[in-house]
This record gives sequence, structure tokens and C-alpha cells, in this order.
Amino acid sequence: MVHVAVATRAFRRYSTYRAATLAGIFTNSVFGVIYSFAYLALWSANPTAGGYDAQDAVTYVWLGQALLMTIALWGGGATDDLAERIRTGDVAIDLYRPVGIVGWYLASDLGRAAYHLLTRGVGPTLIGFLVFHISLPSSPLTALAFAVSLVLAVVVSFAIRFLVASSAFWLLDQSGVKVMSGAFAIFFSGMMLPLVLFPGWLGTLARALPWASYVQVPADVWLGKHTGVDLLAALGFQVLWAVVLLVACQGVLRLATRKVVVQGG
Repeated sequence: MVHVAVATRAFRRYSTYRAATLAGIFTNSVFGVIYSFAYLALWSANPTAGGYDAQDAVTYVWLGQALLMTIALWGGGATDDLAERIRTGDVAIDLYRPVGIVGWYLASDLGRAAYHLLTRGVGPTLIGFLVFHISLPSSPLTALAFAVSLVLAVVVSFAIRFLVASSAFWLLDQSGVKVMSGAFAIFFSGMMLPLVLFPGWLGTLARALPWASYVQVPADVWLGKHTGVDLLAALGFQVLWAVVLLVACQGVLRLATRKVVVQGG
């Protein structure tokens, strides 16, 4: 199947950057240690902040570091390739392919995410477990639910990044939109601070936005904060945003192909 081949090629492509991967694991681990001690200090002052205990908080830190590259929080991956192809005009070749652009680039991004999960995901998680004794999923069902949540997180992230890259059809360069999108992602995903700590209306808003699918929802699934019907609701939240955003990607692509301004080609 063509999409499997695309994903496999992307996995192999990223596996060639071994030195960068090792450096990334080291960097994520260093920040994991720093954030862990900061969170331990915070939770020593308020042991039940956000409904987490200290071990939950430290586990959340290491999950965030593990998911950072898997979900491409700051952008990058297949969608950056798309933005560059729009800028150069090579996207015209993509439009003539017998497979849809969205599906093609999604498959590529899933291949990238799989590589980062197995390297920059597993590496920091093991270090967090050995050094800080972070929590593990309490049951096989919880582990399976986390795996599903993680795939949905990558899909939601991809869709947002695809929309950002598609802005190049009109702006010719996605850079400004990408920076703004990255700022929203860092704040509203829970990477900077768990969304459960956000007060009042801000917390309600943050937990309703698609970026909550990146870190907060998968982390809460891992920690067992969602069970039964609540677990289905959490996964349903991610599915809803994935569907809405992928439909938006198709809509934007249709608009873009009607009137395409190509720079340099």
C-alpha cells in the first residue's frame, strides 16, 4: 500500500540522523531533570495542585519531554517539506499524484512520529523511570488507550501544521504563521504547564482547544485520570478535533488549488 511505503520511507529518512537523535535525547533528559525538580518544589507547596500528586507531576514532565518531538510541538516534519514545495512550485507535482496530498503527507508524518517515539520518546521515558521512578500505565487497557491517544495527538498536530504550511499558498512563506502557531502550541498543549493548573475560564478554554490533544490528554490517559465513559470522552475529544481539522485541510487545499500563486517557478 502506497501510504505504508511513504511512512516507511519517512521512518528511514529520520533514522539517518543518529547524532541529532542522541543529542536530542540528552537535551530532553536534561530539561526533564530541571523541570522535575521545579515541579517537585511546586507540589511540595501544594501537594494536590490540579488533582495531581508529586509523582503524577514528575511523570507528566517526562511524558512531555517524550512527546515533544513525536507530536512535533514546534512544527517540522512532513508539513515543512510541503511548505517548501509550495514556495518553489514543486507542489504542482504533488497535485498530479494519484493519491491525495493530505493522505500522502499524513502518512509521511506518521512515519516520522514513529521514529521519534521509539527514540526520543522511549529514551527520556526510561531515564525518567530510572531516576525519578515515574508512574507507568496501571493496566494493559490504559497502555492501549494511551497508544490510541498518542496516534490521535499526532494526527491533530499534523492537521494544524498542514494548515500552517498551506498558508504559503497565499503568503509564499509560512514562517510567521509557524512561529505564532508554535507559541499557541507551547502554551495551550500543556507543555509549558499542565492545563489542570490553569484557573477559571482560561483553564476551560485551554482544555477545549485542539492543542490540549497534544500533551494534556495523552498524559492524563497515561496517568489513569480518565477511566470508563470519561476515557471514551477524552478520546472522542481528540477524534472530533482530528476530523474537524482534516476536513479543514481538504477545504483549504481545494481553495488553494483554484488560485495558486507560485514563487520561483
